Amino acid sequence: MASADQNQSLLSERMATYKVGDRDQRPWGSYVVTGVGYNEAGEEYCEKEITVHFGQILSLQSHEMRREIWIVKQGTLTALLDGQSVKLSSGGIVQIPQKSIHCMANLGTENCVVYERQEGIYREEDIQRYADAYGRSGGSGVHLSSPAVTASIAVYNVMVAALRKADR
Repeated sequence: MASADQNQSLLSERMATYKVGDRDQRPWGSYVVTGVGYNEAGEEYCEKEITVHFGQILSLQSHEMRREIWIVKQGTLTALLDGQSVKLSSGGIVQIPQKSIHCMANLGTENCVVYERQEGIYREEDIQRYADAYGRSGGSGVHLSSPAVTASIAVYNVMVAALRKADR
């Protein structure tokens, strides 16, 4: 059984995964970490400012150990959540429950900026990819046979096709 000191050390190691100011470029755009810490319930949180370039889409994914909230700060975001898509303008909010299948897409003509807050245990290793427009591999334990996955992949593929058609 782990001691309180060992548990705190493990939490500290996970918290070190992201630090304020961390940033990364991805095929779809970029992100910068704007906050990390613990919420009122003692769960970890990580806040990011995500820029989704126009005509780009993130991978279709889920997370076993965290939930997210997205708030559109600039531009228009198309959010896919469990097989349903919704278009959000500046100020629009979507809650992403733990284990739900989701992605962000920018079907517009200008970059979109989104505030994202992750709560729970947040790590890049907690990404289960179901589909990816850039050929990145899926995570372990991906179950492609559930109705939610099938519906989400179908909507994702329609969005990717629309982006590719608009890119011509």
